[in-house]
Parts: sequence; structure tokens; C-alpha cells
Amino acid sequence: MTVEPISDREFTQFQRFIYEVAGITLAPGKKALVSGRLAKRLAHHKLTSYGAYFKMIASGQSPAETQTAVDLLTTNETYFFRESKHFDLLRRLATEALSQRRTFRVWSAACSTGEEPYSIAMVLDDVLGAQEWELYASDISTRVLAAARTGHYARERTSHIPPAYLKRYCLRGIAEQDGTLLVEKNLRQRVQFHQVNLNAPTPPKFGQFDVIFLRNVLIYFNPETKHQVVGRLLGALRSGGHLLIGHSESLHDMVGPLQVLAPSVYRKV
Repeated sequence: MTVEPISDREFTQFQRFIYEVAGITLAPGKKALVSGRLAKRLAHHKLTSYGAYFKMIASGQSPAETQTAVDLLTTNETYFFRESKHFDLLRRLATEALSQRRTFRVWSAACSTGEEPYSIAMVLDDVLGAQEWELYASDISTRVLAAARTGHYARERTSHIPPAYLKRYCLRGIAEQDGTLLVEKNLRQRVQFHQVNLNAPTPPKFGQFDVIFLRNVLIYFNPETKHQVVGRLLGALRSGGHLLIGHSESLHDMVGPLQVLAPSVYRKV
């Protein structure tokens, strides 16, 4: 079965689709990425054109396939303890919460396959132990959330975990699981995973957080969507709370109750 190459018109349809669903702006240079990521779905459904696949997901008759397309078109790249200065700050803030004997709440707002929230959980458990702390982790992709919940990773993906944490919080695979690591069960159970679209209202049940990680996500939004997303998350951040973004991102054009503490670190005033 021969599949017709994706046309400019078809690519524009997928650009519009992922923008309307997730607020993500696909640059013109992403045409090959869209084609490559969706090719297996066309083969699965025995379709010969990307236009036919678009009609399928746009019709509303197959919600599961529409979610699959969203999963495939959202970029997920992460690793443990990425941008280490953020975790130094997290440790300091958790230590302050410990001294004040108050519940400490953190949200990993684009958690991908789980490396970020499990990194956060290791720091919180190390600092706060049995004291009350809550950790929410969310993503728009059901596929990456399913992977995150398992806490199971190839060993090469865990090279940035501090040795003491590696020993304390990770189980080394043996036999057929050789070359992998499993985040230990007690820590996995402390992370509350949810599917959340950042381009939609924040779930009211989430409440207010002390720290929100929103790293390496804003680069995929246009300026208007970026302002809307940050505005929603600020509504879920308590006064004095911290918003952390990626080092390649900036909120310099944002109007709102934000104080710049360092590159990629903001405080709600």
C-alpha cells in the first residue's frame, strides 16, 4: 500500500488541529516530523493519505484515535534532575516549609514520561520525609502518563540522578530487566498523575501550590497562548510561590504579579 506524501494543505490541517487542541504552534519546518510520527497510524488504519487520517480524527467519531494523534504530535523530551539549580532552590524552599511545619505542594505541569516529578519527589522525600507534602504531575499525553506511572526507565536515562538518591530510591533490574531501573514503590505512590491540557482551565481540585515547574513548554506556544497558559498557572500559585521555566525561555513580556529572581526563576508577589 502506497501512502501519498503529506501535502502543504494537509500539514496546515494538522498545524491547526494541534493548535486548537493543545495550543501548540508547529513551525513550518515540522512537516517531516508530523509525517514521520503519524505514518504508522495511517498504516494501522490502511489509509493512503494524510488527509484521510485527518478526516478520521477531526470527525469526532474516534476519540481514542484523536488522543493518539495528540500524543504523537506533542514533543516529550526530558531527563532526571534537568537544570540542577532548580532542584537546589526546591531543596531550600522545602527546608523552609519544614521549619514552618506546613504542607508543601508542588506541581510538575508538563511531566512527560515522569523524570521531572520523580526527581522532585526524591528531593521532597529527602528533605521533608514524613511531613505533609503533595506532588501533582500532569501532561496532555495519555501515552507519556502511562509510561510515567510505571516509574521504569532504561539505566542510561538515569545518569543524572545523584548516587545517594540512586541507591535510596531506585531498584536495579536483574535478569530480563537488566539495564533498567525502577523508582521504588513508596515514592511512585506519592506522585499524583493527571491528564491536564494547559490550554484549558486548571482543574479546581488542584488548589494552590508553593512551586510550579513549567519547563521547556512555553517555546511551543505563540505569545497569546503563552500569556494565557502562564495566567492560568499563576492562579494556581500561592502568593510568594515560585514558577520555574526552562533556561531557554523567558517571561520578560508578561504583565502580572511576577518578580524575577534569576534566569528562569520567578516569584509571585
